[in-house]
Amino acid sequence: MLRTVSMMQPYLFPYLGYFQLIARSDVFVLGDDLQYVKGSWINRNRVLANGEPKLITFPLRKASQFTAINQRWLCDEFEQESQKLLKTLEYFYSRAPHKAEVTTLVRQILAHPERNLARFIENSIRRICAYLQIATPIRIGSELGLPARMDKQERILSIAEKLNAELYINPIGGTTLYSPAFFRAHGLALRFLRMDDLSYPQLNHPFVPSLSIIDVLMFNSRSEAQALLKRFTLVEGIEAPARLQDA
Repeated sequence: MLRTVSMMQPYLFPYLGYFQLIARSDVFVLGDDLQYVKGSWINRNRVLANGEPKLITFPLRKASQFTAINQRWLCDEFEQESQKLLKTLEYFYSRAPHKAEVTTLVRQILAHPERNLARFIENSIRRICAYLQIATPIRIGSELGLPARMDKQERILSIAEKLNAELYINPIGGTTLYSPAFFRAHGLALRFLRMDDLSYPQLNHPFVPSLSIIDVLMFNSRSEAQALLKRFTLVEGIEAPARLQDA
């Protein structure tokens, strides 16, 4: 089997597909040195609230919009904000079958003393991976010695070379961003992870997909969640525009 690498920005409590990507890879890179994007899923996500998706946000200190993720910081009032979040989750998931153990896990994550956004998220990802018994090594992008500014495809090639990878896997949403031909020309295979259409009971409500991993764990036992990690397909991407192939 080809040695596989994947990379994502650090997201707080991301959806199931994020952890499918980690579990399928031989090594996973947290892109902590990538630019922070306002309105992205880096410091916010969605949970279930009375059968409807509800956005939860982790407030940050103000900073330039061009700042890297590893240069952003959680707000000075984060301790109070985290307590509000815990109460919110306890209320919305009061009848969830795995509320006790998952609330304990979330409480431990939120109690982490680190206030740097990237390092805080790194700890949360590692803790959830440990809970799900995902053993994939996690590397930190800023520790790989890459130039600060690189074309996104060149960056992936450099990471793959440093980690001796032969296959790069990206979430399905990136099919228009990367050219399979470009990667093949440089000796790297490219595949995209497409999560299966899946559902699980969310009490008596119609199923709401693509919520935070918190929702998955609240309604699924550890073994059930581990089974869901395998519910995906690897697909080949569409051919990117010529301008990307020539980048």
